[in-house]
Amino acid sequence: MPSPLSERRLVFLIGAVQLINALDFMMVMPMGPDFAKALGIPSSELGLIGGSYTAAAAVAGVIGAFFLDRFDRRRALAVALAGLVVGTAAGGFATGLPSLLAARIIAGAFGGPATALALAIVSDAVPPERRGRAMGAVMGAFAVASVLGVPAGLELARLGGWRMPFFTVAALGAAVAAAAVMMLPPQTAHLAAGRRAAPTPFREVLRRPVVLLSLSASAVGLIAIFALIPNLSAYFQFNRGYPRDELGLLYMVGGALSFGTMRLAGWLTDRHGSPAVAAGSSIGFIAVLIAGFAHPVTSIPVMVIFVGFMIANGFRAVPMQALSSRVPEPRERARFMSAQSAVQHLASAAGAMIGTQLLTEQTGGALVGIEDLAWFAVGTSLVLPGLLYAVDRLVRARATRPPTAARIREEPAPSSSRAPRAARSRRARR
Repeated sequence: MPSPLSERRLVFLIGAVQLINALDFMMVMPMGPDFAKALGIPSSELGLIGGSYTAAAAVAGVIGAFFLDRFDRRRALAVALAGLVVGTAAGGFATGLPSLLAARIIAGAFGGPATALALAIVSDAVPPERRGRAMGAVMGAFAVASVLGVPAGLELARLGGWRMPFFTVAALGAAVAAAAVMMLPPQTAHLAAGRRAAPTPFREVLRRPVVLLSLSASAVGLIAIFALIPNLSAYFQFNRGYPRDELGLLYMVGGALSFGTMRLAGWLTDRHGSPAVAAGSSIGFIAVLIAGFAHPVTSIPVMVIFVGFMIANGFRAVPMQALSSRVPEPRERARFMSAQSAVQHLASAAGAMIGTQLLTEQTGGALVGIEDLAWFAVGTSLVLPGLLYAVDRLVRARATRPPTAARIREEPAPSSSRAPRAARSRRARR
C-alpha cells in the first residue's frame, strides 16, 4: 500500500494529471492545418474535432455525476487516465476524419472524469483554509500547457510529423497514471462517510439552491471566456496588426504570468475569501474587456491587453474553483465535480457558438462585431460576483447549522466506558 503523501506532493501529482489533460485538450487545434492536409480533412470541418472532445466530456460528466463517488478515487482516476491515454494514442493512428473523431471522443469521455476526480482528491486532502493555494497550483497546469505544451507540440509536429505530439502526450500520460497508482494511497474516506449516512440520490443534490447557484456561476464564467478566446488570435492579427511571427511569444508571456499570478490568487482567496477576490478580479477583467475590445485604446500594446486578459481570467477562476469545492459533502464530491465538468464544457461550447453568431469576417480577415461580443462578456462578468457571494453565504450558513440526523449518523458512536450514563442506557435499550 502506498504511504501517505505530503500535501505538497499530492498537489504536485494532481497538477501533473491536470497538465496531461490540458496538453491533450490544447495541443490538437493548433495542429489542425497539419493533420488536415495529411488526412485530407477540409479546413471547414476542423471545428468538429474540437467539438467532439467537448461534447464527449460533457456527456461523460453528466453520466459520471451519478456514480463516481461509489469507487476508490485512486482506482477511478487510474481508469480515467488509462482511457485518456488510449484515446490520445488512437489520435496518432488516425487515417481520416472518422477515426480521428472517434479518438477524440474517447479522449474527451475519459478526460472529463479525470479532471473531476483530480479536483475531488485535492478537495478531500486539503482543508478549506489552504484550498485556494492548492487549487491555484493545480489550475496552473493549464497555463503551463499554454506556455510550454502548445509550442512544444507544434515543434514536435514540425520535426516528426503531426502524429508525434499524440504519441508523446500519450507516453507522458501513461507515466503520470503509473505514478498516481503507485504514489497515491487509497482514496476511500468518502466511502466510509457514505456507509455511515444514507446515500443521497444525485437528483436531490442538484435540487439544492447552493448547487444550482454554483453550477450557474461556473457556466457564467466560462461563457464569457470562451466567447472571446477562440477569436483572440484573429482579432490581434487582423484588427490590431499584431505580427503572426510573434504570436508564440504572446501566448508564452501571457501563460507564464498567468501561472505565477494564480498562486497569488490562491493565497488571496485563503486570506480574504472567494467572493472578495472574484469581485476584484471581475473589475479588472471588465476593464481589460472595455479597453482592449469594446472601446479599443490603440495606444495600449496588444501584449498588455493579452497579459491582462490572462491574469484577470486566472484570478477569477481560482476563487471560483476553491469555493465550488466547498459546496458538496465529501461523499458527493466527485459526482458534483463531474456535473461541474459537464456544465463547464457545455458553457465553453455555448460561448464559442455565441462568438460565431455575433462576429463576421471582412475581406483580409478583420473581425466585425468584436465590440458586441466584448459587451456580452462584460454583462456576464457583472453577474458573476453576485452568484459567488450567494454561494458563499449558503455554504457558511450550512456550516453553522445544527447537525441534521444524516450528519449525526456520519459521526462515529462514542466507545469510551466513561460515556454519560444516559447515553449508555439508551444504547442498551436499543
